[in-house]
Amino acid sequence: MRDLLSEYQALLDTGQPVGRAVVTSVWGSAPRPEGACLLATPDGRIAGSVSGGCVESATAQEIAQAIARGNPKLVSYGVSDDQAWKVGLACGGTIKVFVEPRVRAEILDAANRSEGTVIATVLDGPSAGQSLVMDENGKVSGRSDNPWLAELLARSGPDALLNEASRTIAATAPESAGANVFLEVFPRQPRLVIVGAVHIAMALVPLARMVGYRTYVMDGRSAFLTRERFPEADELVLEWPAKGFELIGIDRGTYICVLSHDPKFDEPAMELALRSSARYIGAIGSKKTQAGRRQRLLGLGFSEQDLARLHGPIGLDIGGRAPAETALSILAEMTAVRYGRDRSKLAG
Repeated sequence: MRDLLSEYQALLDTGQPVGRAVVTSVWGSAPRPEGACLLATPDGRIAGSVSGGCVESATAQEIAQAIARGNPKLVSYGVSDDQAWKVGLACGGTIKVFVEPRVRAEILDAANRSEGTVIATVLDGPSAGQSLVMDENGKVSGRSDNPWLAELLARSGPDALLNEASRTIAATAPESAGANVFLEVFPRQPRLVIVGAVHIAMALVPLARMVGYRTYVMDGRSAFLTRERFPEADELVLEWPAKGFELIGIDRGTYICVLSHDPKFDEPAMELALRSSARYIGAIGSKKTQAGRRQRLLGLGFSEQDLARLHGPIGLDIGGRAPAETALSILAEMTAVRYGRDRSKLAG
């Protein structure tokens, strides 16, 4: 939903009511994941996608009907291989879509916030449409007639938010009558902190911004850290690592790439990063360089378990040599870590 906010406003500006459909379950090879959204007005204007083209028209009609009747509906679509081929997809699948007559206030609030949020919505049964909200600190808000919904959110919400994965789960409490609940995740906006204003950093910033990272480039050398070199960076931090990390504030949504290849920057940055809750820590340098760093870090009191968090040499082995290719390999490794993938399998 976050990537549809400007389109949502444009649809509102037409004066028409705007409804929403969100993918809640996927089986097989359906092209869009859980959480993918389609917005539509009764007169046929649409934004977003729930299937990549296969069932958008039918879903827009379902949204128009939901707007007319004023209540939500859970709809299933089977996308056959033949139908998928006609719209240019490789193969088919089955999806369930929750169709709503409006975009709820809690959805808009979560989409507009940079902090992490998960929203639990009842998909079926007499409580269909009821929802509760949990922030990344575990605080639950909203109104529901069902205590079991709050219990389900408290039990399953943190894991969904940690894994940044929306999903549907079945309620198990006897009073829930077997209802299904959609946990819609709005992750904290990830932040990328690059230590070292080098050529690879110049290529990495626009790639990272393209997939949603807020980017910080840190260097103590003003000649390197310029807007001419980094026109797209969100922030330029003219500091050494200790002060720079303090100013930025490293948290569990932070990804740190140490690229300076200068011990004056690299090793203080890695030491500070390993003492933080950063989600990803990567450092450039050969295997020989990494081995020396690890020995020095062990001498500072870090354990082997601590050093297992350090990705070095940084990036997946995709065989590239140019700065842009190295940046791509770094972003690929960060993405694998973000979504819990095994980088050894990805590297083949």
